[in-house]
Parts: sequence; C-alpha cells; structure tokens
Amino acid sequence: MQISLEGKVALITGAGAGIGKATAEAFAAIGAQLAIAEIDAGKCAALAQQFPDALIEPCDVRDVAAVEALCARVADRFGRLDVLVNNVGHHLGIRCDFENSTEDQWQAMYDVNLRQMMIVTRAAIPLMKQTGTGGSIINISSVEGFRGFPYNIVYTTFKHAVTGFTRGLAVELSTHGIRVNLIAPETTDSEQVPLDRILASPEMRAQADGTIPLGRFGTPQDHANAAVYLATDLSSWVTGHSLFVDGGAMAAGVFQRTPDGHWTNMPIVSGRCTAGVTGAKQRS
Repeated sequence: MQISLEGKVALITGAGAGIGKATAEAFAAIGAQLAIAEIDAGKCAALAQQFPDALIEPCDVRDVAAVEALCARVADRFGRLDVLVNNVGHHLGIRCDFENSTEDQWQAMYDVNLRQMMIVTRAAIPLMKQTGTGGSIINISSVEGFRGFPYNIVYTTFKHAVTGFTRGLAVELSTHGIRVNLIAPETTDSEQVPLDRILASPEMRAQADGTIPLGRFGTPQDHANAAVYLATDLSSWVTGHSLFVDGGAMAAGVFQRTPDGHWTNMPIVSGRCTAGVTGAKQRS
C-alpha cells in the first residue's frame, strides 16, 4: 500500500515547533495540503517560508471565534478537511503540591490541554463530514494521561480527560467514517522540553536515557511518524485507540535498567550503607 496524503487537506494546530512542525513536514512530504494554526507570529512567518502553498493562520486556539474563522478559511481555500491534528498542549511550567495549586492554574491548564482541543474539533467536524470521505482526528496527548503524575495533578487530570474525549468521539463519529485516535508521547526533546538544558552534562543525559527501555528519549519525528500512520489508510480500521510512542516506558512500568544493564523493580540506591540502612544518615 502506498503511504500517501495526496489530495488530502490536514489542519495542524501549534505547528511552529516540535511535534507539530515535524508532523507538518511529514504530511507535506507525502502530498498533503496544509492548514496550520500557530499563535506565534514569528513562527507563522517562518512556516510561510517553509510551506509557501500552505494556509498559515495566526490563531489562538483557545479563542472560539478565531477558531471558527480559521475553519471557514480552510473551507474557502480547500473546500474540504480530511485530517485534524490537535497538537497544542503544555504543562505551563506548573509544578506544585495539589493543595497549593490555584483555580487560575486549573483554568489555564484546562484551556490549553483540553478546552482548546474541544473548540477546534467542534469547529472542524462539519467540514470533515461535508467532505464525505471520512477522515482522521489525531489528538496529541501524553503518557501522563495513563499514569499518576505527582506534583502536576491538574495537568495529568486533563490528559486523562483527552483519553475519554478521544474514545467517546471515535464512537460518535464512526457513522461518518471519521476515525479518532490519540498519540501519547513520553518525554520528547523539543522546544517545550529542551533536554540539553534540563540535563546539563553528558553523564546526566546518558543516565536519563537509560531509564527508557529503548535507550533514548523521543524526538518530534517519532511522533510525526505515528501521526502519518494514523492519518493515512494504513490505519483505516483503527479508531478510539491510544498509541504510546514512548520507547517502551509504559510497558516497563516500575522496572528500571541498572547500571550494569539488567532490570529491577527495586529502588536503585547509590552511596555508602550506614547503620545497616542503604543511603540513610548516621544518627549522632
């Protein structure tokens, strides 16, 4: 089977960097016509240079009127919509105990991780139905939507909600041949999570990479490749599915690779043993 999006139109949100940009590049390479929503005007200008035939729209996807206007422009320009990639999402740098979290943080997390996805999808569905040939909605979520994430409870709550949104919508839209799936990335080296700055030394990076069964963190291209699968006829009988693109992290669960390359589900503790307790301080 040929891997192609020739004659198809794909709308991608937040495609100015990272997974969104890599997905736009991957889709363009297999023939898709692109519509891109990006909040950063500078990134819009760069995208216009890279994709001169695309519809590039400065758009805050949290704004209902702006999103509805965007979808109207997609309809005017292309007359159809076959693929929607809801790529926008962010941890917003918020990390605290839940008891210290604020309603303003809850609202901000909701707006950027769930509400905007619902706004864009609701606006896009009529055009996808009108196209009449089915379609594919791809929600970029996170592995945090499938496990507990201490100190960022609000973020993980809305990522769990994306899973429910995806599954319910997959059933509802199946009558129209529109498939709905999600991609759940593990930590990915990107503008949002710049690992070279977070992990300051090669030793730290190597140790962190070793926590992933396949031995490295993700790249935007890893997720773009998964999006190609979900956007094309390769996945024509796949809907309501959560695709983990995580190097095996979710499969490993609590198991960690030891420094000698073996696996353990016990805590890895380094340092001297004092008073018979590994890593404990000696009492005076």
